[in-house]
Amino acid sequence: MTRRQAAGTAATDGLTVGAAASRAGVTVRTLHHWDAIGLVRPSARTAAGYRLYTATDIARIHRVLVYRELDVPLDRIAALLDAPAADATESLLRQRDRLRERIVRLERMAEALDRMVEARNTGILLSPEEQVAIFGAQWRPSWVAEARERWGDTSQWAQYAERAAGRTAEDWRLVTGTVEALNADLATARRAGVRPGSDEANTLAERHRASMGTYFDCTHSMQVCLGRMFTTDPEFAAYYDDLEPGLATWLRDIIDANARANGVDPESATWS
Repeated sequence: MTRRQAAGTAATDGLTVGAAASRAGVTVRTLHHWDAIGLVRPSARTAAGYRLYTATDIARIHRVLVYRELDVPLDRIAALLDAPAADATESLLRQRDRLRERIVRLERMAEALDRMVEARNTGILLSPEEQVAIFGAQWRPSWVAEARERWGDTSQWAQYAERAAGRTAEDWRLVTGTVEALNADLATARRAGVRPGSDEANTLAERHRASMGTYFDCTHSMQVCLGRMFTTDPEFAAYYDDLEPGLATWLRDIIDANARANGVDPESATWS
């Protein structure tokens, strides 16, 4: 009998290993392995001796695949498939329950990913009205879009978005309260003439760096770059100087002094 004739017989009485593998969505090597360990053996043969997988064999393959999807070991699968009907039914019901639990977990993961995507695209998962209510009347929701346009391709924005995705309105209220308390202490220290490089100033600089760390991991070198921006960017400078005249420059100076104390030269500091 030629190979073509054998293939014709396979189409009538069963499937060759290649056809069975294609039907089940596995490799020929996998079926050979399952055959070798006695998990799924082709139960029919052609007149020429070619081994064929019958409909019952294919059904068994699909049952194996269900268990494999549930991470059941192959040796355990063999025992389940050959167990009495009552035991097999009980096992299937347990596996069904585990599968439903996995579906719930996967759905939660999908929802979390959706939030991360939305946070990365929008910057914050709050409506404009919620933003103003939480951040204050001076807040402009457009600032978030401007920040995304400016830094959206950076790893820091990705880190910020990941953290923002998990924050509720109450979380943002806590963040805002911390920032407001810091700003008040910065303004008070500036009015009191606290000198850059003093212990008090360095403590405030570290609090400011920790505040930035709420959004992304902020090194001393990166904080120096932020300090420069606070004085050169008109909006940032106005924001701090509205809290206390000269605060933007003073904040930059205490950041620089604290950076020096931590081994960073402000003159050569980079965003790293």
